[in-house]
Amino acid sequence: MLALMLLFSAGLFAQSKQVRGVVLTAENKQPLEGATITINKSTRSTTTNAQGRFELPLTDDKAVLTISFVGRETTEVEAKAGQGELTILLKNANNTLDEVVAVAYTTVKRSGYPGAVTSISADKVNNRLTPNITNALQGLAPGIQTTSANGQPGNSSAIRIRGVGSINASSAPLFVVDGAPYEGDINALDPADIATISILKDATAANLYGSRAANCVIIITTKQGKKSAETTISATINQGWSSRAVKDYEKLGTDQYWELYWEALRNKAITNGQTPAQAAATASNNIVANLGINPYGTAFPRPVGEDGKIVAGARPLWNDDWEDGMLQDAKYTQAQLSFSGGGEKSTYYIGGGYTNNQGAYLASGFKRYNFRSNLTLQAKPWLKVGLNLSGASTSQDYPTSADSRQTNVVLFGRTIPGFYPIYQRNADGSFRLDANGQKQFDYGAYRPNAALTRYNLIGSLPLNKSRNTNENLSTRTFLEVAITKALKVKTSFNLDYINSNSLYYTNPLVGEDAAIGGTVSKSSNRFIAYTYNNIATYDLDFGTGHHVNLLAGQEFYKLNSSGLNGSRQKFALPDLYEPVAASQLIDFTGNADNYAKLSFFGQGQYNYLGKYFFTASVRRDGSSRFSPDSRWGTFWSTGASWRISEEEFLKSVNWLSALTIKASYGASGNDNLSGYYAYLALYSIKNNLGNGGVITSRLPTPGLKWETNLNFNAGVDFGVLKNRIYGTINYYRRTSKDLLYSRPLAGSTGFTSVSANIGELRNTGVELELNVVPVSTKDWRWTVGINVAHNKNEITSLPQKEIISGTKKLMVGTSVYDFFLREWAGVDPATGNPLWYRTTADGKKETTTTYAQGTQYYAGSALPYVTGGVTNSLSYKQVELSFVFAYSLGGKVLDADYIQLLSGAVSPGRNWSTELLNRWTPDNRNTNVPRFTTDDLAWTSTSTRFLYDATYARLKQVSLGYNLPTALLSKIGLKTARVYGLAENLLTFYGHKGMDPEQAIDGTTYYQYPQMKTISVGLQVGL
Repeated sequence: MLALMLLFSAGLFAQSKQVRGVVLTAENKQPLEGATITINKSTRSTTTNAQGRFELPLTDDKAVLTISFVGRETTEVEAKAGQGELTILLKNANNTLDEVVAVAYTTVKRSGYPGAVTSISADKVNNRLTPNITNALQGLAPGIQTTSANGQPGNSSAIRIRGVGSINASSAPLFVVDGAPYEGDINALDPADIATISILKDATAANLYGSRAANCVIIITTKQGKKSAETTISATINQGWSSRAVKDYEKLGTDQYWELYWEALRNKAITNGQTPAQAAATASNNIVANLGINPYGTAFPRPVGEDGKIVAGARPLWNDDWEDGMLQDAKYTQAQLSFSGGGEKSTYYIGGGYTNNQGAYLASGFKRYNFRSNLTLQAKPWLKVGLNLSGASTSQDYPTSADSRQTNVVLFGRTIPGFYPIYQRNADGSFRLDANGQKQFDYGAYRPNAALTRYNLIGSLPLNKSRNTNENLSTRTFLEVAITKALKVKTSFNLDYINSNSLYYTNPLVGEDAAIGGTVSKSSNRFIAYTYNNIATYDLDFGTGHHVNLLAGQEFYKLNSSGLNGSRQKFALPDLYEPVAASQLIDFTGNADNYAKLSFFGQGQYNYLGKYFFTASVRRDGSSRFSPDSRWGTFWSTGASWRISEEEFLKSVNWLSALTIKASYGASGNDNLSGYYAYLALYSIKNNLGNGGVITSRLPTPGLKWETNLNFNAGVDFGVLKNRIYGTINYYRRTSKDLLYSRPLAGSTGFTSVSANIGELRNTGVELELNVVPVSTKDWRWTVGINVAHNKNEITSLPQKEIISGTKKLMVGTSVYDFFLREWAGVDPATGNPLWYRTTADGKKETTTTYAQGTQYYAGSALPYVTGGVTNSLSYKQVELSFVFAYSLGGKVLDADYIQLLSGAVSPGRNWSTELLNRWTPDNRNTNVPRFTTDDLAWTSTSTRFLYDATYARLKQVSLGYNLPTALLSKIGLKTARVYGLAENLLTFYGHKGMDPEQAIDGTTYYQYPQMKTISVGLQVGL
């Protein structure tokens, strides 16, 4: 009995030797689920639960515990049996150089990898106030030029990586989502579902994708569940408000406008031979008739006296702001809900989202409903299967906002001066009401043509419709068989489907098409693309320092698109907008296209002792875009790297954490032309007196072949002071050969151009990515990221001396976007006439007052000299602050929008810029604005006068958040809770006021929807 009592007592004593604790993040005290706690010099270990808590029995009275977590610094603490609960804080580990990144068809450890890869983590994009992921990339990685020329909600940005890689074919990168090329609508991707983004910029990293990798690759990996993890529920909601990111150009007030127009009428009369006194009387007598209105009322029939000043006592009876009238209260609403977790044999992530991004301008906005389900199952020890399924329904209200049409919502409000009323007015300035006592819109039949006669979008837009809707479905499925531990075979089928519909309707009552009873155009398009591939991988570690990874695969890609569209006019009733309600057919047509590509590829990777790395790949693509004789192209890459910091002679250098040098070279192809039948002669079917007639629309080009992109990269990865400072420097040289271009033909041939492989283009540049952790303490953490990229684009070969296209001219030694314009020479101080430069036959440069006689000169490039960004993340206990600055230095923008506001008295009734107040007069001879007259002096013709510096910096994103304390949350059953504020495009720094500095890559404006500034507040909770 005594022995039994002793044993029982010993058992109780042993059981009391336990340690309990909680593992939290050092910066904001949030629980870390899945952290590993191990007793030193033993095999005893455990992991933390969803609340970050753990219990671990001790065999002795005290022990040293090792606590580790992926992405955190491993730490050791001393624990004693029976002591109170331990609180262990794990700091962020500066191990970016050792992270695993996604590359072509596989993942690799970044340290030692020869390729040029930039990674963007989920926290950089998940909470951005933009529904389109391309808009969230700006400023986050070196070498990426991201421009959003049109800020209409739902529009994507144009992305160029390491310069412009082609003249006529596409220069856009390939998007890959969850391992397969993505052909769906980019708007269907919810940034909240994204786990990581990898940008592959050199041949080694990207070339296994073959022809589609010619302009680099952006790999998006969506969120997955974790094995042996209980279900995590995350919910986010935020509400914001949007407005223009920059103010529009400054415009004249009513008094300024009338006095300036009076001056123009007087100057014209003097030109016609009148005396100054006669000319002044003529101007005062005709100004009201010319402008079609008298905003000063019947008491002042001649509101501008013969001295050119507004007469005493005259005041405008109204001053309507048309630009403000074109704006609406723009709200931004975003909500996401997700579930993730897994068991021993499966993982899952299920998420859904809603976005409502109203535009700043009337009748514009974007809505999205989306879902995602990512499932992975280890069906057998040797068999893994997976299914990623996502869908989205998007609706974009898209009024005209990218051309010079009178219905352009940006152009319209900018065009009409405030002395023309939005609502009809009586002679005393009061509103003219209808029978119901309501204000009536003024459609301005009396307005001059320049003031958009018979148009009032404020009244007509709510009656019209301009809507694009897309139904998107994407699937990623795979089956992976482990034949041996080293050999695996994976088969995947991936599909992207879009059903797209558009409706453009103008009402029959008021506005631009009222005279023809309204119009409707409707289109329906179906797009489906699938990729089927089979990949075998062999991964073997010989145990003697040698490691080999081999990959071989086959891939088939097929695309089919088809569409119908038609238009009708003359509606019988005003509240019906489907084509069936219109009585007269205008047009009807339809089309279908097919494209296919078959590929075979292989890759080998080898490393020795974790120091020396070599990789090589080859891929052969056959494209249906080319003739059978030139259909196939072979593309390859090779690369090597050396982790010098692992060598014995550097191991003693304590301040050096990592140092790797690398180089790669390879060739990829580009077949991404505007059409799918580049080598065939094409024909158009025309109506010939009721019979079908055929005319040649395109000459055959059977010899057309792949555009080839040769890419050399050399770089250094480094880390110092335990990676408190780490980064990458890369030098690259991209040469595009056999460029796919439309070669001009003589007009006598009956064709303007023919497709051909001509010329050579080169991009060279340097990229720097630098990350610094200035502060890392128990409570404080501050990280700074800086990226800088310089790119030079140069044409190195052309089949002819020059090719002029619009405002650009291609010549050897220039870039693809060098401006070729007449050079502005200022204003003649003696006469006030505009001047341009010309070069005479003997090479002398002189001025001329005739625009057509001016000589065109190279005037700088639209391409920036340097692009980049600055990111900051600062946390103190539960408070977090982060921001992203994006910048672009150098380059030029030709502001064609601004020209409209400088047309002056040539366009009476149109809004004018305040710059015209500085026009030439006998008392103001040193100016850049010619004399004011109704004569057309042609000074607003395209020239360097309207070429501006494109340098700008933009505070793209700001986030301020507070994480509620864990002790408080545990009482209400929450794991995490965060309240935060977000801002997008909060501040913009630039020179030429009025113009949004983000314009098209070619550097020309065209009445585009400006960027949006959005500010929101939100709440994120986790269960």
